[in-house]
Amino acid sequence: MKIALIGAGGKMGVRLSANLKGSRFDVAHVEITEAGQARLKDVVGVNCVALDDALAGARAVILAVPDTAIRAVSHGLIDKVAPGTMIIALDAAAPFAGHFPERNDVTYFVTHPCHPPIFNEETDMAAKRDYFGGVAAKQAIVSALMQGPDEDFGLGEEIAKTIFQPILRSHRVSVDEMALLEPGLSETVCATLLVVMKDALDEVVRRGVNEQAARDFLLGHLNILGAVVMGEIQGEFSDACNKAINNGKPRLMRDDWIGVFEPDEIKESIRRIT
Repeated sequence: MKIALIGAGGKMGVRLSANLKGSRFDVAHVEITEAGQARLKDVVGVNCVALDDALAGARAVILAVPDTAIRAVSHGLIDKVAPGTMIIALDAAAPFAGHFPERNDVTYFVTHPCHPPIFNEETDMAAKRDYFGGVAAKQAIVSALMQGPDEDFGLGEEIAKTIFQPILRSHRVSVDEMALLEPGLSETVCATLLVVMKDALDEVVRRGVNEQAARDFLLGHLNILGAVVMGEIQGEFSDACNKAINNGKPRLMRDDWIGVFEPDEIKESIRRIT
């Protein structure tokens, strides 16, 4: 089965190309930049082809391009693919924002990696150091069939499992749910709070705490506190910790912060991204 991989020489494209190599899929690689073509040849050992050649006979087309390029790229190729072709996006932002062209006889599939979890059972050092995923550490994935026959979900999921392998779990969600997960949960909330934690680390260092001591203290507490909050272990916070949370949360968080998950705010966040 033929797959056209658009943006094959980018960072994500090279990752996907490496995982597709040796699979049951016949991959036609497309990359417009000379640097990307050279990177793909050097890392994966494959050559690129022209877009029209890649699309000819392709059952699926993977768009490994930035969110801001999805509209232009998808509109540029939509008239060149056969009916029934599956167009795969690697992030929900652009599809959620309506950037895919209107064409009823193609399938739109969206998939995204969860990345290797903090709490895992990896023992191999390469897996422990694979923070992004797709190399050695198992990760879960989320996927959505945005448009097309339901039986196409199986093919999309197979491709997703191949490009993001090794896989821990695979979850089927909707595009709207995926938008709640990212940017909502993972970026607006999680990434923001992690930046705040790093700012706090820098501040206690500025106030005189040894940097390595502060880092060890924060990351160690992040491990145990996270294990308790996420139910990885049975336990509860001390009375002193609970009092600090009760005092700290209103100091750090607006009363209406949960509103970041409201549809209008998700839409506005995605508008800024795309």
